[in-house]
Amino acid sequence: MEVIGINRGPRGFRDRKQENAPRVNEQIRIPQVRLVAEDGEQVGIVETNQALDMALEADLDLVEVAPNARPPVCRIMNYGKYRYEQSKKQKKGKKSGSQLKEIRLGPMISDHDYEFKMKHAEKFLEGHHKVRVTVEFRGRQNMYRQQGRELLKRVEEDLKEFGTPEVPIRDEARNVVIILVPKP
Repeated sequence: MEVIGINRGPRGFRDRKQENAPRVNEQIRIPQVRLVAEDGEQVGIVETNQALDMALEADLDLVEVAPNARPPVCRIMNYGKYRYEQSKKQKKGKKSGSQLKEIRLGPMISDHDYEFKMKHAEKFLEGHHKVRVTVEFRGRQNMYRQQGRELLKRVEEDLKEFGTPEVPIRDEARNVVIILVPKP
């Protein structure tokens, strides 16, 4: 991993690992900045050295929050805490998307097994996940592909109040597949 620059703040060394990360403390080289105090109060336009001194007195960091403004806007804050909160927001955003859950069936599935798997499919659809239902054929079972399609039509009918098909029933190598998406 390549280190772009080294930042020495009140808490020791820090590296700037990402190019799009904000400039912090000595990395801010412009002579004047618009300063926002740690409590959110607008201080105004001050010299960068004076702003750095104010940040050091408060045992915090001077972080450039709006680099494209003229003069750039800098805020006195705990940069480590700020980065931690940003990473939490990023992770939360990734989790919110729906996942694709898969349920596999055989062409000769018993009624009890079928009902058991449909309950799982209902839970997945209620949890706002896509469900891919696959009927697998092995060896001589390939002769009964029509039974697999009928089984998937039954699945579609049984789950119609929870989800709708994203694509129609289709063949994929040794399988027959349908993908259901949750109803809004």
